[in-house]
Amino acid sequence: MAEDCVECPELAGKTIKSLRLYKNSDHGNEVIIDLTDGTFFSCCLETKSTLSATLFRSCIGTPEVLRNYES
Repeated sequence: MAEDCVECPELAGKTIKSLRLYKNSDHGNEVIIDLTDGTFFSCCLETKSTLSATLFRSCIGTPEVLRNYES
């Protein structure tokens, strides 16, 4: 799917001067690439929380799943 990929064709053929990784910035983990032509590329990687729960009955062997909950 197209939304699963972001292409950055402007970076093709450029030379990397330095690359920095920042853990847990305000917008998630961030990658900053300093390019030799004086431009920078920044990319933020965010993790989104999801909630899920299971109601089950414990028994001998595999527990019996009564209901799965997801948001």
